[in-house]
Amino acid sequence: MATRQSKTALRGSDGRLMWLGPTRVFYAGLLGATSHRSLGGHGIYVSPTGGPLRMRVAGGAWQSGESLVVPARVSHQVATEHPLVLNLLLESESVDPARLPSFLRHCGPVEAPAFAQRVRDGHVQLLALASRAGPAGFPDFDELFFGAALPPPLLDARIREVIDRINADPAAPSPADECAAAVGLSFSRFLHLFKQQTGVTFRAFRAWKRARSLLYHVDQAASLTDIALDTGYPDSTHFSHSIRQVYGLRPSDILAGSRRLAVHR
Repeated sequence: MATRQSKTALRGSDGRLMWLGPTRVFYAGLLGATSHRSLGGHGIYVSPTGGPLRMRVAGGAWQSGESLVVPARVSHQVATEHPLVLNLLLESESVDPARLPSFLRHCGPVEAPAFAQRVRDGHVQLLALASRAGPAGFPDFDELFFGAALPPPLLDARIREVIDRINADPAAPSPADECAAAVGLSFSRFLHLFKQQTGVTFRAFRAWKRARSLLYHVDQAASLTDIALDTGYPDSTHFSHSIRQVYGLRPSDILAGSRRLAVHR
């Protein structure tokens, strides 16, 4: 169950906060009435109160627990009675699934009460730090939530170079043939090696990074068309369709639900 400190913090403010980094996201905010979502990173949902969250995978039966784990690219739906949900997102190219803590190697509800409380306490700590010093005072992400750095995967240096290029500018076109040439690989060899190393096609990886970059714009006073162009989509129609496929929400709903969200980069 949540500690008295964390309950007090939630009563004292609405507790909404997002901490964004290139390979990690912590989100404490509204979940919304989502349809199925399919994120490109390893997702963890934690109840802010200790009460149950509900989840179903790929249209299956609903399950419940205070902590839910969803591997990357698994279609799922989450529901909660509480206004807020705590959500951690780990980019798939930044963690080795085989060396994650055992409870994170599952899909669905997990029994990890100590971890769930650590996430709730971490949320309280971030709220306090944000009010005093902002993100400059934030601790190391993995240390805060997991107690130690999560082991990264061993990737081919050429594939890592392309991943770093896309992460640096997700809105850039970054066509596969140019990426292949930049690292000295043939087009076909690059596509094969990329999927072999990351477990996902280059096209799907790039599409996820573009959709993820929306998170950097949720606190900006810009039109949907402007955000679509800034995140690399050709028009608002493609933007809306892609975002709904990934997050299970329309872009307009994501922005509306983020109006009171404090975003720390």
